[in-house]
Amino acid sequence: MYNHSNEPKMNQLHSGGVPRREFLVGLAALGAAAALPKALMAAQARAAASAQPFRIDTHHHFSAPGFVDEIAGRKTGQRPLMEWTVQKSLEDMDKGGVATAILSISEPSVWFGNDNAARRLARECNELGARFMADHPGRFGQFAILPLPDVEGALREIEYALDTLKADGVTVMTSYEGKYLGDPAFARMMDELNRRKAVVYCHPFRAECCKNLQPELGPAVIELGTDTTRTIASVLFSGTAARCPDIRFLWSHGGGTFPYLMNRFLGVAQRPDMAPRLPRGLLYEVQKFYYDTANFFNPYALPTLMKTVPVSHVLFGTDFPFGAAPAQVVAKGLSDYGFSASDLRAIERENALGLFPRLKT
Repeated sequence: MYNHSNEPKMNQLHSGGVPRREFLVGLAALGAAAALPKALMAAQARAAASAQPFRIDTHHHFSAPGFVDEIAGRKTGQRPLMEWTVQKSLEDMDKGGVATAILSISEPSVWFGNDNAARRLARECNELGARFMADHPGRFGQFAILPLPDVEGALREIEYALDTLKADGVTVMTSYEGKYLGDPAFARMMDELNRRKAVVYCHPFRAECCKNLQPELGPAVIELGTDTTRTIASVLFSGTAARCPDIRFLWSHGGGTFPYLMNRFLGVAQRPDMAPRLPRGLLYEVQKFYYDTANFFNPYALPTLMKTVPVSHVLFGTDFPFGAAPAQVVAKGLSDYGFSASDLRAIERENALGLFPRLKT
């Protein structure tokens, strides 16, 4: 006999033996689950967008075959430059959140005693940099190297690099055969760069005066930063900065030792003969310059720089491929310093966009 007491009741069980209450709860959960993928996808998209590379590295070196041949033959010891590849740059950029690196040739530059050879090597480097820009749209810019101290060659390369290759600016060293950038020998070139409102990125050089003074240290420890200070002084006290107000100078490594010597610079600026060379005063010119953070992102150096110059004139820089400070390390050092979110964003990206507006697109 069929036992009605064993028949599932609708208020107790639903299809498949699932209690009605649990079934209804399941339906509600199913409805929520249908909306969940969209919410998750939106959240993941936001996270991915925030993780997209955005920094602009203004101190990022590359090499060309001819340049590698020269430094290898002269045993400069710059193995990271000899072993550089574009893929290594891209890998470091991606790890450190760098959207764009402005490529430049490092010291000792391209002149080794022969003007024609230097012109050829500068052209090789600049055309290779332009090719990297074309091959990797948006990832690279370029500061074109100039074959100084050959000023005629430099003027020709400025025209070709800026007009034809569309470089973002030019690279100069701090000194050439003992002459600094404010020297009259370079006045015509500076006037042309001023006419063009060019960005002039300056990298330190192992000065002829002071090589191997302390062999146990090597020139990078003291001399490179010091040579930057010498050429800043030259540009200021020769009157070049005031005469060429439209050049945007970008100094490596936070200006070298310059921020620490500000009081002495102010003393020189008070001399009567300096009045026509610094008609708006020393601080006006100093705060017009730009400074990168390569080797200057630590809690010892940053406070002095930030007391001297506005946040708006400090740019993110790494000194790649020299491995002591990859982009990740520089970014962490800046973050740990305690900048506000807006100031940090300015240093890492927005300030560079003011110099290179093409990167906004």
